[in-house]
Amino acid sequence: MKQLVSVVLLLQIFFLQAQNFENSWTGYFSYVSVKSISQGNDKIYAAAENAIFTYDLSTQEIATISTINGLSGKTITTAHYSNVYGLYIIGYENGLIEIAIDGEDNILKVVDILDKPTIPPNNKKINHFNEYNGSLYISTGYGISVYNLDALEFGDTYFIGDLGSQINITQTTVQGVLIYASSSGNGIKSALVADDNIIDYQQWTTVIGGGYKGIQSLGSELYTVNNSNTILKFDLDVGFLQIDTFLSPIVDFGVASEILTITTESSIYAYTEGYSLLEEVNNLIDFDYKLQSGYTFNNTFYLGTTDLGMLVVPFGTSQAEQILPDGPLFNQAFAIDASPGQLWVAFGEIDLFFNPYPLTKRGISNFRNDDWLSIKYDDLKDEVNVNDINDLSYVKINPNNTNEVYMSSYQKGLLKINNQTPTILYNETNSPMDIPGGDEDMGIRLYGSDFDREENLWFVQSRADNGLIKLTPEGQFQLIDVSNIIDAENEQALSDVKVSREGYVFFGAVDNGLVGYNPTNNEFNKISEEIGNGNLPTNNIRTLAFDNQNRLWIGTLKGLRVLYSVGSFFESGANIDAQPIIILEDGIAQELLFEQSITDIEVDGSNNKWVSTATSGVFYLSPNGQETLLRFTTDNSPLPSDNVIDIAIDDSDGTVYFATKDGLVAYDGTSTDPGEDLEGVYAYPNPVRPTYFGNVTIDGLTAKANVKITDITGNLVFETTSEGGSIQWDTTAFGKYRVASGVYLVLITSDDNLLTKVAKIMVIR
Repeated sequence: MKQLVSVVLLLQIFFLQAQNFENSWTGYFSYVSVKSISQGNDKIYAAAENAIFTYDLSTQEIATISTINGLSGKTITTAHYSNVYGLYIIGYENGLIEIAIDGEDNILKVVDILDKPTIPPNNKKINHFNEYNGSLYISTGYGISVYNLDALEFGDTYFIGDLGSQINITQTTVQGVLIYASSSGNGIKSALVADDNIIDYQQWTTVIGGGYKGIQSLGSELYTVNNSNTILKFDLDVGFLQIDTFLSPIVDFGVASEILTITTESSIYAYTEGYSLLEEVNNLIDFDYKLQSGYTFNNTFYLGTTDLGMLVVPFGTSQAEQILPDGPLFNQAFAIDASPGQLWVAFGEIDLFFNPYPLTKRGISNFRNDDWLSIKYDDLKDEVNVNDINDLSYVKINPNNTNEVYMSSYQKGLLKINNQTPTILYNETNSPMDIPGGDEDMGIRLYGSDFDREENLWFVQSRADNGLIKLTPEGQFQLIDVSNIIDAENEQALSDVKVSREGYVFFGAVDNGLVGYNPTNNEFNKISEEIGNGNLPTNNIRTLAFDNQNRLWIGTLKGLRVLYSVGSFFESGANIDAQPIIILEDGIAQELLFEQSITDIEVDGSNNKWVSTATSGVFYLSPNGQETLLRFTTDNSPLPSDNVIDIAIDDSDGTVYFATKDGLVAYDGTSTDPGEDLEGVYAYPNPVRPTYFGNVTIDGLTAKANVKITDITGNLVFETTSEGGSIQWDTTAFGKYRVASGVYLVLITSDDNLLTKVAKIMVIR
């Protein structure tokens, strides 16, 4: 019988409860890399990189658990299901432990190890869980911690190295009256498990020296595996004896249901007592796999792979069923772009200084119609017939043809995709682009890109004199010399590109600030840090965005600026200073996002700004930036990291995608692009019930539509002008008091007064 009574009573005392965000967020995590497998509650639990999926043995249904459900989103190292207590326990690389309780929605966080100041951060890794008589023995990088599963609280911690020092314990097991602990370099140690003084390192005896990956009890027998992949069996008379050696590295070593499962990178083996081989799998039909975890249950192998999810292989066969939730190829999303109903993801990577090394060789993913289509790296190369295509680090969808996508490689050129199929890689062999100085290590370093109103694609190449490039819809290239405005050879990198409604092309640089180009007269200008010539917080430009008023928002390594008059950028003698946004915080004037590393800026249909940062999550700002409407961090949202690298908005439904270094999530935004007419106007939620305390969204508006809301007798309670395709009403009368129950009329007039629409909202208090 599951002992949950004490669990429920002690939740608030011993745990931080993580919120469930399923109502307004969606997670798009990768489940291809399965770190740990366990079984219980008629389910197989598979711990992936930073999320969980379950496989119901009765119904064959797959379910996922991620940051959306309250997980931290950090790197998982091991997991364990307690059948006695109905608990699924997850251990992390940073020392965090999270617990999911059967029947409970929220995830419980145990932060004792994570927050322990006396343990170095690199020693906090959770290596293994061993449940014995109501206690959970936690093997870590510093020793052993004991956790009481009945009371849900920590007991003692054992530092069992020489003189009580911290050593890396890989696994523990109990055999008879002794507890054994294997270490990565300090041998195998044992002690009396019931010894009241077991916390004293002197009570621990070194059984054998050396380094060991794990130790397990099988019936009355004791087995261990050393760092050389040799299996040893304990003999009471002579100690540990070598009985087997594996040629492939052993990656998992565990006992469940009286079966010892040994998993190598290429094979899995099941042994019964006496080290009797029960079953093995050395190859599988239709799968080219690499293993990192394994589990045996009910005459079936469950194989945790590095890139194929979980493979299920019944005994006696070499055919596997793949169990893998839908998702992108990887969690390390670096660049994204969205159009109505789809999202493209690239997984290339460059560092803060635009260094692509070590080279990232990954594929690409496309989310469309609620399904993921991914193209692996090798397949991607084959599609465009090249030897290499690495560090795809920028994505741009053609707004006039959303089946056409361009991805910039920060070494290999420009990838074109049509109808979800990579078609060509533009490089030095098939375009005017050239490798600067013939330096193959440098390559063709492309980053930001943007389309103008004639469907020309503008993009930049770093370290090249012809650093600004235009690609026409007909496939013709125009290379533009930038050497008169910047020293291209010594410029570290060119970054983002944006085109104004007039056709002016702006691009950022790491060392040279903001550069503008007027294609009409082939004229350049630039601004930098100096007051009177830019007033930028730094010359290191990371991202650019034009808003609905044609103002250029500039994100830098050290803060935010706005260029309010783009038209004057090319006027001779003009004083061109970008302006900070000054806000009042506790009555004190401060610069918005002062010294923050801005990674991306996106403008939604209401002219509000989504601003992502490298360390502080995401800010959602009003059109003028004076009001922070929302702020998302790992503390108050399912963001798996506060380092948010890129943002994309689906303007058709307001969905906002966030790419982080630990995964991709989406927020159900409400701001959409303006429509051509008012036929699609609707309000939601409608009716507004007593239990609802959020805003009402009125969608389907034209640009700059006048919206008035009155009660049934004609009294005005709200009025505004739309910036995009939607507005929100907080169900108050001009922000003063909540309106009473009743029917409220929404009176909408287009900007030119030619279109009108009336809608109704029912409010129930």
